[in-house]
Amino acid sequence: MRILVTGGAGFIGSAVIRHLIENTSAEVANLDKLTYAGNLESLSLITNSPRYNFYQVDICDSNELDTVLAQFRPDKIMHLAAESHVDRSIEGPSDFISTNILGTYNLLEATRRFWNGLPLDAKKNFRFHHISTDEVYGDLEGTTDLFTETTPYSPSSPYSASKASSDHLVRAWQRTYGLPVLVTNCSNNYGPYHFPEKLIPHVILNALAGKALPVYGDGSQIRDWLYVDDHARALVEVVTKGIIGETYNIGGHNEKRNLEVVEAICELLDELAPIESKEKTTFSFKELITFVKDRPGHDRRYAIDASKIERDLGWKPQETFETGLRKTVTWYLENPEWWGRVLSGDYRLNRLGDVAL
Repeated sequence: MRILVTGGAGFIGSAVIRHLIENTSAEVANLDKLTYAGNLESLSLITNSPRYNFYQVDICDSNELDTVLAQFRPDKIMHLAAESHVDRSIEGPSDFISTNILGTYNLLEATRRFWNGLPLDAKKNFRFHHISTDEVYGDLEGTTDLFTETTPYSPSSPYSASKASSDHLVRAWQRTYGLPVLVTNCSNNYGPYHFPEKLIPHVILNALAGKALPVYGDGSQIRDWLYVDDHARALVEVVTKGIIGETYNIGGHNEKRNLEVVEAICELLDELAPIESKEKTTFSFKELITFVKDRPGHDRRYAIDASKIERDLGWKPQETFETGLRKTVTWYLENPEWWGRVLSGDYRLNRLGDVAL
């Protein structure tokens, strides 16, 4: 099995590649532009595998996509390359439109050209798996409602609108051209190797530095949290066993208010990395929590109904929020070199075209 992963140097993409190399016999190609969020050091555990290949390519470059597909000749494509940070999409939506919409279009067209030239058996076994987000659904008003695979789209931010657009393109390419596609929509991921701009690593690293822990609004926004290695397992199940044309929602069954998440991180740090205040009194990292102005269009609640993927493919998360968060905090405490190089920007030198690997 030959699997091409776009965005494989990103947070979820690198978890997928590590899982494929460590737990399957697949040959894997990582196609990544290496923007600020792409970090080859997240793949250090598997870089020397003879089954791992890397291509520094922008999915907006049609010619380069054609070249990579012709050289690697994948059986399956897992499309994770995307701009994904909501705050950045509000400040500057242009990159989100370019990568998430136009990039997906270019990849679909390159894939269609490649797929049309395959022998019949290879054509029949080929899959294009588009990885998306639950944010395309907007937010939930009720306290018990859940996103299902048939929930209407109602995106709130430039990021989620661009991902919704890419979802529609993928489904249209199946309906119009017969391309064998699968779509997954996942809840909030967390875990090791997460870029520090996202909530959980941001809170961990700010706390360790003694900085304020910013919480939007009153912190009552609810998210369903999914440990990234659980997500990686689910994605591989879908691309290998999923039914063409189907959508699968992937969630962690872990709804938490943002303030609960921040407080849980503080409690773990109080246990695993306690510090003593200058007055020699007990200090809690919760004292660093600071409430800040809410961001525009902030969705109040996301929650995934993941019963379909469990029923049809037998997947369910292995980690609870408590076990996954402990693993995450412990990883950041034990790997200061990785996140230190991210914070300093030195990780960006460890890439092709800048400094030799």
